[in-house]
Amino acid sequence: MTRDESGRPRHRRRRALTAAAAALVLAAGTAALLSPQSASAGPEHRTPQKHITAADAPDLGPNVDIFDPSMPKEQIQSRLDTVFKAQEKNQFGEERHALLFKPGKYDVDANIGFSTQIAGLGLSPDDTDINGDVHAEADWFGDNATQNFWRDAENMAVTPVNGTDRWAVSQAAPFRRMHVKGNLQLDPRNHGWSSGGLLADTKVDGSVSSGSQQQYLSRNTEWGSWNGSNWNMVFVGATNPPAGTFPQPPYTTVDKTPKSREKPFLYIDDAGAYKVFVPGAATDTKGTTWSGGAPKGTSLPLSDFFIAKPGMTASQINGALKQGKHLLFTPGVYHLDDTIKVTKPDTVVLGLGLATLVPDGGVTALSVADVDGANIAGLLIDAGQKSSDTLMEMGPKGASADHSGNPSSLHDVYFRVGGAGVGTATKSLVINSSDVIGDHTWIWRADHGDGIGWTQNTADNGLTVNGDNVTMYGLFVEHYQKDQVVWNGNHGRTYFFQNEMPYDPPDQAAWTDGDTKGYAAYKVADKVTDHQAYGLGSYCYFNVNKSVAADRAFQVPRANGVQLHHMVTVSLGGTGTINHVINDQGGPANTDHQQSYVVDYP
Repeated sequence: MTRDESGRPRHRRRRALTAAAAALVLAAGTAALLSPQSASAGPEHRTPQKHITAADAPDLGPNVDIFDPSMPKEQIQSRLDTVFKAQEKNQFGEERHALLFKPGKYDVDANIGFSTQIAGLGLSPDDTDINGDVHAEADWFGDNATQNFWRDAENMAVTPVNGTDRWAVSQAAPFRRMHVKGNLQLDPRNHGWSSGGLLADTKVDGSVSSGSQQQYLSRNTEWGSWNGSNWNMVFVGATNPPAGTFPQPPYTTVDKTPKSREKPFLYIDDAGAYKVFVPGAATDTKGTTWSGGAPKGTSLPLSDFFIAKPGMTASQINGALKQGKHLLFTPGVYHLDDTIKVTKPDTVVLGLGLATLVPDGGVTALSVADVDGANIAGLLIDAGQKSSDTLMEMGPKGASADHSGNPSSLHDVYFRVGGAGVGTATKSLVINSSDVIGDHTWIWRADHGDGIGWTQNTADNGLTVNGDNVTMYGLFVEHYQKDQVVWNGNHGRTYFFQNEMPYDPPDQAAWTDGDTKGYAAYKVADKVTDHQAYGLGSYCYFNVNKSVAADRAFQVPRANGVQLHHMVTVSLGGTGTINHVINDQGGPANTDHQQSYVVDYP
């Protein structure tokens, strides 16, 4: 943190706004942000309030509310308000919540805070109809949404009271499989800073306004219109994307989603049975999976799942996986003394309410064998105090099987090193298997909170890809101390990448790779002959030592098959320098010239 000329605190991400948005921020007085203690509070422990569960619901633990349309709306609203009040500012607390709505109509207002998931339990979003707003606000932080993390809205139809719903968030806060019967605003009510985000498998009947959002990925979406841009807006498989060409405006459009699999979700079938729907893999798609009819996929009865609850051990969970069970993590924090091992093909691991895995004793939290069709979704992996070499591994070292016919996938899987307390890990996510699909991940070495500092929450690499034919949509990787993404496999594809370099190198000597100043945000290994990426942004904010520089953000071999499209580097507030955008081309981004673009490389 630094302070402005008036001595008032200023927080992470000095994000540039449009002139109109900046004027609104100043008019609202949002330069006077919260104190360091309130903005970056450590874990909070709150007295749990009694949850609400429909009479016929399965036991999903004390942190899941299951609402029925027959319940009094005052009872539902009171519970929603209680959860939000507890979670509005509870950034690093251990409380986790899933707010689940059975199919039907509801007249409620749902304001969603930290570590909270809200979701409908229908097979279609339109089965759960909210007459009211499902929204995320930045009121707690002075109209600044750049710390609105770790929450999500899924599988509901929303009719906003005043015609416009608002989802003002930054990383790890997807708006997925939603139907907005009106307009959608993606930045705070007074257009303060925001740094998202993801819309996926979502339909908006009216317009989407991105406002101050500096970057955003929209994948398989439908809307009346899209308005807004700042640095890096990417549209993949979107119906009716906005017109324009990078960098003016900074739009990147990929007509169809080349290969994908949507996130599994809990639902109730027509007979009242609770099941998990597992969407099938698809190629060359456009628009949502559900607006034209029933989605394609497989339904699994809940009886096929081991329902994990906080306090259960890795041994108990692994025993169930060995018996062929799928795994449903109910909301909570799980301390692990051993690795959770997924060894069978087509295993579904689904977390509710930002279920969090903490590896103790330096173990790997989660490993997946080199198998077909594993689906890992809805998890936050939080590094423990003793350093782990790897937090999660997809396939063992040397994995070589072909999974093109039935790829494994990751959906809303997040990683955190520090922030909730001291944590350290050399690598966060390592993908050794081939054909893996990554559908939205935030891999974060904390820049605020507890246990942070250059020698405290140490972490070398965010994502390491060794497998071939790996595809990543919505890849967010921030603040790692060496090359943040290391891509060694061939035929890799990335659609949207957002990065911040570490804020805290104490000096250039501490952050130098041989003769190179700094490390790459995204590095493709010299041996790679085929790699493509679309819509990439890397930002620096060297607030500990403004003289620190990075020679380049993107480092790739010069080969005909290695092509990167639409790249931007930004010096946030002119604090630090990125000399080149990619290899020796583009740049600099510095105090005098804060943004630099390269359209295509080579």
